[in-house]
Amino acid sequence: MSNTQPKIPFHLEMEFTYGEPREIWTGVRRVVANNQGPLTHNGTNTYIVGKNEVALIDPGPEDSTHVSALLEAIKGEKLTHILLTHTHKDHSGALKELKERTGAAVFAHAPVLDNRGARRKADTPLDNGFVDLGFRPDTVVKDGDVIEGESWALKAIHTPGHAPDHLCFEDQREPILFSGDHIMAWNTSVVIPPEGKMSDYLASLKKLLKKDYERFLPGHGGQARSPERLVKAFLMHRKWRETAIHDHIKDGKNTIDQLVPLLYPNAKPEVLPAAALSVLAHAEHLCEQGLVSSNTTPALNSSFEAII
Repeated sequence: MSNTQPKIPFHLEMEFTYGEPREIWTGVRRVVANNQGPLTHNGTNTYIVGKNEVALIDPGPEDSTHVSALLEAIKGEKLTHILLTHTHKDHSGALKELKERTGAAVFAHAPVLDNRGARRKADTPLDNGFVDLGFRPDTVVKDGDVIEGESWALKAIHTPGHAPDHLCFEDQREPILFSGDHIMAWNTSVVIPPEGKMSDYLASLKKLLKKDYERFLPGHGGQARSPERLVKAFLMHRKWRETAIHDHIKDGKNTIDQLVPLLYPNAKPEVLPAAALSVLAHAEHLCEQGLVSSNTTPALNSSFEAII
């Protein structure tokens, strides 16, 4: 393995003013919520799609100021559809208020119930959100479903990994993809077990290869301007990271606490919890491949040993 980490072509520029709609593509307006942070960057992007009878992707955090800004942005229009990329609260917290004030129908993936369970605040040092197992959309959206309005059409692509219920939405009239937290232009997506799963995330990245998109419009940060190149770079980065973790475990660095400073030597303290969980997701994937074993079900306090 090369010691040089693959370079990811991040695009960090983003022109915005909190609460003000900006048309960033034909028929697409973006309103940025003021919930900036180490995992949300400048804040959550809410997208308004179409004209007159419109759809809205990701209402954003529970914030009445942001909801008021959205209602002002669509003044004189009718909101008919609210679509969720996933139910983490920085994307769905405003849903209740927005639905109550507009009567729009909610379209989202059903909660994913399996034996991995779902993350709760007590399970992780992060409180950015978790999949809401009690959530029920008005219409359950499955992979390949097309949701349409009078001036827009969006195809759902199920992309689990960051969250089991994660959807991207492919515009059927323009060469763009609303990529949620699956792919962002400013940073890699955090994958947090048990609800986040690295094998799912990698498969979901590969699912978007060979598609002729001109832009990704993510849940945080600015547009991704070279989508296929970015997806390939993320796959290379994850492969490099996983190989580095495997090599360190073979060298006897067999706990998450030992691995994190080796892999993230220059990380800011506020991102170290997310870094630890990302390392755990990779270690779990190594266990699934039979390359590494764990003394327990893989967790932050597990000890790992190389098999191969």
